Amino acid sequence: MSRTRVLIMGAAGRDFHDFNVVFREDDGVEVVAFTHTESQNVGELEEFPERHYPPALAGENYPDGIPIYSEGDLEDVIDREDVDQVVFSYSDVSHEHVMHQASRALAAGADFRLIGPDAMTLEASVPVVAVDAVRTGCGKSQTARKLADLLSERGLAVVVVREPMPYGDLEAQRVQRFASFDDLEDADVTIEEREEYEGHLERGHVVYAGVDYEAILERAEAEADVIVWDGGNNELPFYEPDVHFVVADPHRPGSERRYHPGETNLRLADYVIINKENTAEESGIQEVETNVREHNPDAEIVHADSVISTNGDAIAGQRVLVVEDGPTLTHGDAPYGAGWIAANDHDAAEIIDPGPAAVGTIQAILERYDHLEPVLPAMGYSREQIDDLEATIERADPDVVVSGTPSDLSRLVDVSVPIVRVRYELEEKNRTLEEILEDHADDLGL
Repeated sequence: MSRTRVLIMGAAGRDFHDFNVVFREDDGVEVVAFTHTESQNVGELEEFPERHYPPALAGENYPDGIPIYSEGDLEDVIDREDVDQVVFSYSDVSHEHVMHQASRALAAGADFRLIGPDAMTLEASVPVVAVDAVRTGCGKSQTARKLADLLSERGLAVVVVREPMPYGDLEAQRVQRFASFDDLEDADVTIEEREEYEGHLERGHVVYAGVDYEAILERAEAEADVIVWDGGNNELPFYEPDVHFVVADPHRPGSERRYHPGETNLRLADYVIINKENTAEESGIQEVETNVREHNPDAEIVHADSVISTNGDAIAGQRVLVVEDGPTLTHGDAPYGAGWIAANDHDAAEIIDPGPAAVGTIQAILERYDHLEPVLPAMGYSREQIDDLEATIERADPDVVVSGTPSDLSRLVDVSVPIVRVRYELEEKNRTLEEILEDHADDLGL
């Protein structure tokens, strides 16, 4: 019997997981290619030449591995590889975008498929607390950090498992364990990875990530009493949660019902945290709450603030360049982040527009994402891009850099001006995470 020829559309994350869990051992399917979008996570594809999913990860059915092509070549690949079915496997895109890709696949002669949670979610032998979102940049990380802290304070061994961002040697990144900043240096992680890992490491939490989440789960279970799943973008959890938190952003009201798979997360959530209420319009908060009530009436809503702290004296009266979390500004569509808010709150004399100073890949990013306030996305998928980020900062000639990224930017760039770090923490208002964990004490082994 002939095998169904499958192509998986992705962005170096969920696509690999779907392959590993759903297709790798399926003798009735041959995955003939991956495509990667150039607009999300992986940077420009020319930075990653001759990408393949390696044989050691692909399994015995794929002795030569699986080629990875640009999503722009989708139709050509479908025709050349005689593809029967296209599987869409990446996140934080509009429902309209998903259907545009479906239309491309259908017009090229292939079926189009989305993999559901029941097929791709793994069951753990220890309790799992999952944190996901309806869009990237809602505040997952601060929520996951707080939950990991609370569980650790209960005397549990907590391991954080982070959704994948494998942009280097995939075979070497099959299972990654980070327990120190030296581990980050040894793995030569990107700025985006640091933004997600550093906050946990600063609090003493071990973080796992990588490519093969079955192998990661086996390693994590061996040292954890409980796993905190820290999702990426607005992706679904890879592990079946015992308690599922989903974070929404009232600065982008309506996104909770217009983006994939964020709306699925919204419908699956046990608890929906409406975050950043302290800096949002009341109308935005009410719209999000209305949509939660409509799409998941069984979910409990937690109202919360994202409390910003920084050295305001170092900002006041200064000409500042604001650097923000990259994914939040780019495919997350947010015009600014915590750095911009801090610069305004602490009376910066000027927020410098980085556009005239931008060079190379940073200039291209700012031209592509023209919805931004005068802020600079912290892009760093390659050494070249980090060099361009440094050069852009120097050419802008600020008195101070205000860094709103979750990572410590001073560890990553070498510039001649001070960098003031902005931190932000979750502060619940109507219902605390500690109270919720207590309600699930039996499930979580508290």
